[in-house]
Amino acid sequence: MNDSQRPPEPNQPSQPAWIRPDTGYSTSGYPGPTHPAPTRPTDTRPQPGSEAGRRRPTWAALLGTSLASALLASGVTLGAGHLIEPTTQQTASPGVSTTTSADTSTNARAASSAALPNWEAVAGEVKDSVVSIAMRTADGSGNGSGVILDNTGHILTNNHVIDGAREIVVTLADGRMLKAKVRGTDPATDLAVLTLDNPPSDLKPATFGDSSGLTVGQPVVAVGNPLGLSSTVTTGIVSALNRPVTTSKVSQDGPFEQVVDRVTTNAIQIDASINPGNSGGPIFDGTGKVIGISSSIATLGQQGKAGSIGLGFAIPANLASRVADQLIANGVAEHAFLGVGLATGQAATDSAVRAGAQVRSVEDGSPAGKAGIQVGDVIVAIDKNAVQSADSLVGHVRQYASGDTATVSVVRGGQTKDIEVTLAARQDQPQR
Repeated sequence: MNDSQRPPEPNQPSQPAWIRPDTGYSTSGYPGPTHPAPTRPTDTRPQPGSEAGRRRPTWAALLGTSLASALLASGVTLGAGHLIEPTTQQTASPGVSTTTSADTSTNARAASSAALPNWEAVAGEVKDSVVSIAMRTADGSGNGSGVILDNTGHILTNNHVIDGAREIVVTLADGRMLKAKVRGTDPATDLAVLTLDNPPSDLKPATFGDSSGLTVGQPVVAVGNPLGLSSTVTTGIVSALNRPVTTSKVSQDGPFEQVVDRVTTNAIQIDASINPGNSGGPIFDGTGKVIGISSSIATLGQQGKAGSIGLGFAIPANLASRVADQLIANGVAEHAFLGVGLATGQAATDSAVRAGAQVRSVEDGSPAGKAGIQVGDVIVAIDKNAVQSADSLVGHVRQYASGDTATVSVVRGGQTKDIEVTLAARQDQPQR
């Protein structure tokens, strides 16, 4: 969305850092009302019951890494667990088979319902649609997961799984190893599409479900390649929806650190166990449809000691599917944007005080400017979905497409006002 956010005020309590579970990239970020700083994000909102020295969660990227020195050289910390060379972890295991069409045959064959899943049947049906991904860069190597999109060899994964890769090898569930190249990347959503070289004729694409229909408590299953253990299946439930999660990769240039690839997503929170190596892998519902793509986890302790504590996060399938279609077609993705500078703030009305995203600037000619959103407005909802922070608004807008119309609720002068905004597109730079 490219909407800016104000850095935090000094002397604020430290907050969790996110870790991506596939490469172990150290990522700084945190859910909820936040004002990210360049290298150490903090939460400007008072934390009830906070105590000095209390251990707080850290957030880790889900990448399994194999060369510590290489990753540390680029400002990356390792994920928890043994370091496993991805190119040697070619254990044959069930992949995931589903299709990108609206065909419901997968659900029928799985012989289960969303309310009471038959996980044995679901795992058997989806196993051939999940792949392991090994990549090499100039500095090292890593591994992650992916999901087969179609019969022509397109694979969806996280951008941070293949970022900077010079060589990519995709391993199917039956152990076949295929070279792949990048079709397109979208750092704004941390998604990427690969294309297999000489794809086999028996690929089993996955079926994508409607993530907008998810409910808290709904059973889910994660399939992926944690720590190089391909086709690992873990189960859990949807713990929360629209959880604002911000991750960023920290690049080290001598004594200086620089935050790059900052990604904000209104994620699906799950308690199914996901670990370094799961990044880019699918999350299925009880009928075998993809409802999310694993992207980050929360972990207690020092960065680099990532492991599942039952707090995992996934990119919603609706967003992932739309971006994947654009990457396949054009190599780049478009994103809706408002055109405002934001900070987390509060606004008082006659009935209550509400947290929201405070507008600090409005771009000339932007969707927000044309609709009449003003500096000083506090955005508290979009299409009746509560907005409690700047990151929350960024995550919500990210889920819209160019041309969509949204009703933005703002508090101005103590009064709540609904403003209809037609969102426009801002395109990422093409892959070079």
